Amino acid sequence: MQISSRFTIAVHVLICIEAFKEDYKVTSDFLASSVNVNPVVIRRLLQQLKKAGLICVKRGSGGTQAAKPLDQITLLDLYHAVECVEEGKLFHFHENPNPQCPVGKNIHTILDTRLEEIQKAMEKEMSLVSIQDIMNDTKKLITI
Repeated sequence: MQISSRFTIAVHVLICIEAFKEDYKVTSDFLASSVNVNPVVIRRLLQQLKKAGLICVKRGSGGTQAAKPLDQITLLDLYHAVECVEEGKLFHFHENPNPQCPVGKNIHTILDTRLEEIQKAMEKEMSLVSIQDIMNDTKKLITI
């Protein structure tokens, strides 16, 4: 299982919004040039972030900004905003294990609880890292 690039693109986008807000009109085209993807990808992502209440987007060439302070936005917030995790489950289980096989008939019992615990641990760690933490690390590495 792999978390899609939408998550890291969302982090990239929020850092760019903050880093360049004073000097540039931060549009989807501007963000796409930093991420190096098609602006359509950024527009879809911005819609998801806006729906989650994480950014404000001004129509036309008005630009984009964070809807709240970066220390109030966590990696978990972004993950929930942009990831399409079916039924809230990170791990997708194969559909029809063989009920005649001793492993197949018990695999859910064996793995379900452990996988839920792993997902909860990951989400807990994500909730402890704010976008401001990421911004602080960014400032140490680049001159903005």
